[in-house]
Amino acid sequence: MITAFMTGLFLCCFMCLYRIGRGPTAPDRTVAIDILGIVIVGFCALLGLSTGKDFYLNVAIAWALLSFIGTIALAKFLEGRSFDE
Repeated sequence: MITAFMTGLFLCCFMCLYRIGRGPTAPDRTVAIDILGIVIVGFCALLGLSTGKDFYLNVAIAWALLSFIGTIALAKFLEGRSFDE
């Protein structure tokens, strides 16, 4: 069951990377980066669940905090710009 979830998360990673590379606008790319961070947190949590090591959960928590801060910083940077950039 965990393998199926990890496969789904890998597919989500590839879809996010596609949207980051081919996104028509900067907000599309920003959302894709944010979703990629969420997917990585889920992957770390599943890895910690499957191995039984708490270290992966600590990494997931740290990644979630840094991803949130990075998304806020990027949103502030893009604030006031047109969507065509």
